[in-house]
Amino acid sequence: MAERTTARGADEERNPALTSLVAWAREHLTELMVDVYAAVCERIDLYREGDVVPRDDLRRSIERNLGFMVSGLDDPDVPLDRAAPSETGRRRAHQRAPLPEVLQVYRIGCSMLFDALVAYARKDGRADTMDALLEASSRLWRLADEHALLLTEAYRAATAELLAAQQRRRSALVEALFTGQSVRDAGPWEVGRLLGLPLDTQLVVVAAETAGLAEESLLGVERRLAERGIVSAWQLTPTTQAGVVAVREEQGTAMLAVLRDAAGARTGISPPYLSLTETPRALHLARTALAEIPVGTTDVRPFSSSPLAALLAHDPDEGRRLADRVLGAVLDLPPEDRDALLSTLHAFLHHGGSAERAARFLHCHPNTVRYRLNRIRELTGRSLQDPLALAELATAAQAVRLNGGRR
Repeated sequence: MAERTTARGADEERNPALTSLVAWAREHLTELMVDVYAAVCERIDLYREGDVVPRDDLRRSIERNLGFMVSGLDDPDVPLDRAAPSETGRRRAHQRAPLPEVLQVYRIGCSMLFDALVAYARKDGRADTMDALLEASSRLWRLADEHALLLTEAYRAATAELLAAQQRRRSALVEALFTGQSVRDAGPWEVGRLLGLPLDTQLVVVAAETAGLAEESLLGVERRLAERGIVSAWQLTPTTQAGVVAVREEQGTAMLAVLRDAAGARTGISPPYLSLTETPRALHLARTALAEIPVGTTDVRPFSSSPLAALLAHDPDEGRRLADRVLGAVLDLPPEDRDALLSTLHAFLHHGGSAERAARFLHCHPNTVRYRLNRIRELTGRSLQDPLALAELATAAQAVRLNGGRR
């Protein structure tokens, strides 16, 4: 303590004009604080009403930081008061005050302190006082830079914490929708409101494989959809990135374009639905659409709009048993023959039972289609002319498709 006092005394002896300058600033600190506060409220709209940053909070912050600045001018060895700017930065982040406006308060305070010192030096008129002013200005702007840096670091750290907390909360709310559980007696409608989902439009669930362990494959998807006016909420698990998307009918094409541009892995989309209570079922259908995509490929596939597909997806084990019973002999063929027959059956069913239209879709001759369909009849014992047999074949073919072509 004695060494510190001695060092400070030596400094004062070397530059008594600086000591007088700082003493004057300290005497007028309260007056300066009032002027800075008034200037901040006049120049920055954010602080004018006091609804974002309370007026008492602003006054205390200005007073504390100006006091440190003046102390720093008096003693260049004074320890940097990290608490003042760091506390201000954290508090302003929690108050949602924009960083540029927060830093502008610092600039106004330092500028007005410097102007006050200049006015005093000019009034005094002595050369040594002007020299002291130059020395003080150098210290002032150094301290201002250091304080602004500390404030910015604390503000950004607090903002990152707030964003992470917000994302965790949104993820938990999305989980509540996916599982159908209530949150503190709040039903799906209230959860959707908290997530910002408009409830007067249709919804879809999107489910994508993760690119790695808990690694997003739809990078920036929430932001990219928002840029198109589409609101969504997402959850990331070790294996799946899934989200609820509120999409108007005219936005369907834009949503698909965003998803296809962002997709880095297999991605499935549920059929549209209207009530958030249906979200668990929609998640299951989106995952089923994902499973239809061959492993190792990148694609975005909407779930079939067929009610038959939804029925089979509800009980995939029964669907597999049906496929094995009806199409087992086809599925036992070598892969090349099996795939040719199955793709022909799908084309025939999806083109109105027309061999000619199926042939155009498959880029082959209609007789090739008829030949393959006849082989299916021979292998399964089911005729495409029999309505009941045709229904069984169609159902079994859909079950195979939902299972990704596997038994």
